[in-house]
Parts: sequence; C-alpha cells; structure tokens
Amino acid sequence: MPNTMETRAFLERAIAAGRGEIPADLVLRNVRVFSVIDGSLTDTDIAIVGDRIVGTHGHYRGEREIDGGGRIVVPGFIDTHLHVESSLVTPLEFDRCVLPHGVTTAICDPHEIANVLGVPGIRYFLDASERTLMDLRVNLSSCVPATAFETAGARLEIEDIEPLRSHPKVIGLAEFMNFPGVLARDPGAIAKLAAFQDGHIDGHAPLLSGLDLNGYLAARIRTDHEATTAEEAREKLAKGMTILIREGSVSKDLEALAEVLTPDTSSFVCLCTDDRNPLDIAEEGHLDSMIRRLIARGARPCDAYRAASWSAAVAFGLRDRGQVAPGWRADIVLLDDLEDCRVHSVIAAGRPVDEDAFAARQPLQPVGLDSVRLQRPVAAEDFRIEATGSNESAVIGVVPGRIITEHLSRSLPEGEGGLQADPASDVAKVAVVERHGQNGNIGRGFVSGFGLQGGAIASSVGHDSHNICVVGCDDVSMATAVNRIAELQGGFVVARGDTIMAELALPVAGLMSLASFEEVRHALESLRIAARSLGCILPEPFLQVAFLPLPVIPHLKITDRGMFDVDRFALLG
Repeated sequence: MPNTMETRAFLERAIAAGRGEIPADLVLRNVRVFSVIDGSLTDTDIAIVGDRIVGTHGHYRGEREIDGGGRIVVPGFIDTHLHVESSLVTPLEFDRCVLPHGVTTAICDPHEIANVLGVPGIRYFLDASERTLMDLRVNLSSCVPATAFETAGARLEIEDIEPLRSHPKVIGLAEFMNFPGVLARDPGAIAKLAAFQDGHIDGHAPLLSGLDLNGYLAARIRTDHEATTAEEAREKLAKGMTILIREGSVSKDLEALAEVLTPDTSSFVCLCTDDRNPLDIAEEGHLDSMIRRLIARGARPCDAYRAASWSAAVAFGLRDRGQVAPGWRADIVLLDDLEDCRVHSVIAAGRPVDEDAFAARQPLQPVGLDSVRLQRPVAAEDFRIEATGSNESAVIGVVPGRIITEHLSRSLPEGEGGLQADPASDVAKVAVVERHGQNGNIGRGFVSGFGLQGGAIASSVGHDSHNICVVGCDDVSMATAVNRIAELQGGFVVARGDTIMAELALPVAGLMSLASFEEVRHALESLRIAARSLGCILPEPFLQVAFLPLPVIPHLKITDRGMFDVDRFALLG
C-alpha cells in the first residue's frame, strides 16, 4: 500500500477503531475465533475497517453489525493451484460458484486459455482478477505449448510473458511442466527461469526423484502439486519443496497424501484442486471438502485449516492474509461446524458475500468465441488405424482418480477398416484432432479403462494444447462427436452413430461456457448419464478424456501427432 495521504488517513482510522475509540465499518459479534497457530477457540467480536481486521479478543461497536450466532471463524481458504478454465465457467462465474465454499483467494494458472489464445487469454484473466469478489491471483503460464510434440494455438516465450509480471495480481511463474527441458538446460526454459529467480516459480514434477529432482530444484522451483504417493511427497518435502495436496475431479491424491499432513509438516503443506468442475463442487464441495476429509482421516483441525490458509499464504508470498487477527486481510469464513467444515457465510476483503455483491461486479466481455477452426469436417475414415503387422499395439491405460496413465500392450482385432476397438476387452479408439486451423493433424491410437461398449465421447478441453480428443468404439460415432464440437465452437459431446445424445457448449476459447455454473452442472449430469448409457465406468469421463493428450504426465499419452511415450519423451514410431 503506497505511502499516500489516503493511506495515512486509513491507518489513522484503523488504529482508532482497533482501540475502540470510533466504530469500525463492520463488526462480527458473538463469534469464536479458531487459531491456526495453536488450535485455540476464543469468544470475541471481530472489528473490520475497509478490507482489514482491526480488532479481535474484545468487544466493539460498528457502523454495521452482524450477529455470528456463536459460529466458529477461520481464515479464508486459499486454493494454491487451479485452472479456472477446468471449472468450465468464466472467471466471474467461478467466483460465484467457489467463494461461498470459503475460497477467498485462488491462485490460477491460465495456461489452458493461453495455449489457445496466447497473451490475450492471460490478459482476459488479469482483467477478470480486477472484478472478482475473491482475490484471484495469476501465475504466468510458463510452458505454452507444454512440449514440442503437439500443436497449440499459441507459443509464449519469455519476451511475451515478462511484460505482464508487473501486474498487481501476478504472483510469479506458473507450474514448470517441461521438467525434461529444465534438466536438459533448454535455452527457452532457462530464459524463463532466469527472469523469475527473484520471484515465485511453481513446480510440476510427477515422479521426479533423486539427483534429477535436485537438478530441477536447483532452478529455485518451490512447490509441487503432482506428488501422488506419500513417499514421493516426503522426498520433495525433505528437499525443501512445499507440497500442494491435490483433489480435483480427476486427479485425486488426498487419500494417498493425507498421512503427510502432520503437526511437523503442516506449515509446508497446502491444498489445491487443480481441475474441478461445477458438478463435483455441487456434490462434494471445494477446499471445504478437502478439509473435512483430512480431519476425518486423522489430521488435527489446526493442521488442516493452517494448510488451507496460513501455510498457503506464506508459500506464495501473500503476506497480508492467513490469520484472523488485527492487521490482517479480512478474509473470514464462518462455520456451523469445525470438523465437518460446514460453511455458513463468508467475508471477502471485508465485504459480506451475497448475491447483491456478485451482481455489483463490473461485467467482462468473453474472448475466443471462434477458436475451433477445423480445416474441414472429419469423416469416419479419418479415424482408420492401419495394421502394422505387429501382434501387439500400444494402449493407454487409464487409472481412475489419476492422470498418470499406464503403457499397455494389447492384441487387437482387424477388420476392413484396419485395427478395431475391442469393447469386450475394454479397449476403445482414441484420437486427437488439431483444432487451431494450423495443420489438420489427427493422432490415432487406443485406450483402455473407459468401459465403452459403443458410441463416442469427445471434448475440446484437451490439456494442454486443447485440441479435440475423442474416445469411441466406432469411427462414425467419433466423427459425429468431433464435428458437433466444431459446430458448438467447443464443448463436450456424447454421440452414438449419427445421433447426438448429450452436449455442453464451451464457446469461450473452446474451454468455458457462457452459462451459469448451475446450468453447467445440470448439463454435466446429462452428459454423465449419456456416457454411462454407452457403458462408461468412469465417474468423471470428460476430464479424464481431457488429460489423455497431456504429454508431460507419465506414462503413455496421445497428441495430434500420435501416441507419445512420456518416459522416453518421444512419439511412438
């Protein structure tokens, strides 16, 4: 806060209200403050001036007073790593969806929209961050595209992102997914890392260990949300990383990592969702769900709430929040139950959160409404896979609840159209269709784990380059689904033959809906039902489809250029 006359006047008023000499702007009466320092509960009033807490552990008068009804107060929650685009709604709608769950700060990496639109996509999020009630912070996308083995809509070098660094909502450099590039000292990777040596650099290092992990961390990369086992998390903690326990719609690591959250580690463990859609948020919650589940699995409430607030603030250099105490940002969650983390109401930057507050936000025009640019409609024969003479074909093995996949090998039936899907053995075709209008590539392969017995499901959300990914049992259904996505300018589609069974339009860069999160939730319900009618056994099939083209997550993936061996970091021959 600059040293201006306005700031001096604010400080004089805050000090006077904190001393009880004048009424505060807002007073929460009859609440119990839960300390993330020692786990104590204190009956008190909370006095707020502007966006700042000025008084606790006492009684206060306020221009506005709210009776807390004896509820427990905790610091606002901080989601330390997420992609708003994966919520399938615009940033302002994400705000309305998630803030009532107690998430007063969200640290986002807009690399999904950046892979489609480049710098204008990041600027869209920076503009949104100035309008949301929650404090939406941005880490600048570090790897666009994630690798050289896929076709993205944009390419960002250090000269593209460095001018954005001075924006007040920017924290630092987002997840550095290209860990092979770091270890190989790729000049482009080194240039980005060098520019942010005095700031925050987010990590992304699945299964990296030993001396390779040391080399990665030597670049001053500080956090990781890709640990999927307690052993992996403990090595990274031992080497100075802050671990972000992740529980998204697809990547579900809380069960495996819950034991890592202890009194000794809770200052170095945070929580994140990464990718979570409105249906899961409606059914399970957001960070509030993670907190209750961690406590149910034996974590002390003090440790769970500390990880969700104070530890996150420290890890990301947000020095003004994470406690309910005088001088700290007035991000406050009122709970009906501490251990069950039942959120009653939320105060964000000193403002009670309600529909009137959301309605008062300045609107934001959508971007990227014409980003799906197929060179031509696809036909069934575009998904033909010729037999190679080998007895075995590489097959992506989907593991429910994880974005890490297996590298399988299967003998597949042949027909007039080449190699065929084998529903009886749970093997479907998978294809990635380039959608940025650059080359018309189609990568083809096979995947196991969806349980499909017919039809196809397709998505224009395909991390990270966001080409169209389709999984199906027959070529006609696959072509129908892909062409419908092009007509919608992005979305999710379930098709059987020539028939569209369910769909959700995502016209904002092919990633986000223009509808409310409630409407998106209902559309996802219909899509799930349609996918199940085809035999799909995955609880969240569409985001699982979206991660099949992610070539920085082991072990076997697919891009518009073909099947990709992540362990060798090379396309299959």
